[in-house]
Amino acid sequence: MMVTEVRGHFKNVHGWMDFDDTDPLRGTAEVTIDARGIWTGEPERDDHLRSADFLDVEHHPEIRFSGHVARLVGPGEFKINGELTIRGVSRPVSLDVRRTGEWSTPWWEDGIDKGPKLRAGFVATTRIDRNDFGVSWNSSLEKRGVVVSAEVAITIDAEAIRE
Repeated sequence: MMVTEVRGHFKNVHGWMDFDDTDPLRGTAEVTIDARGIWTGEPERDDHLRSADFLDVEHHPEIRFSGHVARLVGPGEFKINGELTIRGVSRPVSLDVRRTGEWSTPWWEDGIDKGPKLRAGFVATTRIDRNDFGVSWNSSLEKRGVVVSAEVAITIDAEAIRE
């Protein structure tokens, strides 16, 4: 039984991807997330999520993902298989990725027009069992069930700039 869904966001996410439209199966990606930046809108809950009960950011300040395109699913859709590391525990994860579009935008550096850059948008989703990563804190509910589900749904919205 679930009482409510809680959505959290990470504020400091950086990464890169190597993606070639002519050969998407050669694509790779790496992402580093500052776990200390978890935000759910409730400061006390955020502090608990940063604690040793959950992300243990004092000892594991980063969440990492490294993967490669495993197969094409359809036009602009593919699977990325990789390794997700949370709390120092690495597990295989498969992301369902959809390319949302691309556009050319102006690009200025230090007041100099460096010409337009191509930007591409992607959205990726997956589900993990948080217990697989040693994130196992929970509490029973009075009538039945637990406070925190084992399953965590992950959605990644990304924008890449072609170099």
